[in-house]
Amino acid sequence: SDVCSSDLEAKADKAVWTLNAEFVSPTQSVAVTRVTASVEEIVKYLNAGGIANDSIEFGSLSAYGQEEFVNGASTGRITSYRASRSVTVRTEDVETVKKLSTNLGTLIATGVSVSNYGPQYYVSKLSDLRPELLEQAVRDAQVRAEAIVAATGGKVGNVLSVRSGPFQVTSPDSVDTSAGGFYDTSTIDKTITSTVTVVFKVKS
Repeated sequence: SDVCSSDLEAKADKAVWTLNAEFVSPTQSVAVTRVTASVEEIVKYLNAGGIANDSIEFGSLSAYGQEEFVNGASTGRITSYRASRSVTVRTEDVETVKKLSTNLGTLIATGVSVSNYGPQYYVSKLSDLRPELLEQAVRDAQVRAEAIVAATGGKVGNVLSVRSGPFQVTSPDSVDTSAGGFYDTSTIDKTITSTVTVVFKVKS
């Protein structure tokens, strides 16, 4: 048997980017008002940067009281209210998302309270690449097997079995792997690796 892997360079074609507007105030209505205004400014920023409204999703607006604690115990008194709402972008325009995420500081500088969890970049047609990766890995395994068996004077016969391992989707030049498969979503450029174990019949 022989174990061989194949690599394929790919680019992400889908981005999911979540931003969270939040504000803390002694008054609940003020916290909610400020968050609502921040969400409006976030949408304006996204629209101006090229993101259409149909690519934007909104989470529920939440507001809850924050209790006062003295010596680790709650006094039961509410000291402030934290309001928040998420704004999520889902688009195939990964380059625009990258640019807007990098330049988000210009929005924050205007006083908008927003947390940036960073875009997640995906290869949406990963399953379509599987046949090409497996074919390449099996072909490489056969070449290696033939080189090894040739040294003993034998010949590589038919393939008896092929077992594929999980995909490893990493950033370029990364060595990250996982037994269950690794998927790095932090970069647009990716390296997709597939590993196969091939068992050949050896003829003397």
